[in-house]
Amino acid sequence: MTKSDFVELVQKNGEFESKVVAERAIKAFTDAITEALVQKETVSLVGFGTFSTVDVAEKTGKIPGKDTMYTKAAHTAPKFKIGKTLKDAVAG
Repeated sequence: MTKSDFVELVQKNGEFESKVVAERAIKAFTDAITEALVQKETVSLVGFGTFSTVDVAEKTGKIPGKDTMYTKAAHTAPKFKIGKTLKDAVAG
């Protein structure tokens, strides 16, 4: 599904008067989730899922086929845990 297809779907399901308004709603939602995750807050949408962050430790490894080693720095990564209602809906 492309972004424009998704905007049309949101417009239909949200009964927005135009695609522009639906796209603005999607942008507001994604911006709000991003802002919360940057502040290391958790966003729980009951039945849908939970957006959170996780601290990932530094990792070292060997590049396959070479004698070169690499180090990936410790970082914070976004995480999404699916909710039961969404999981059941997708499973059929």
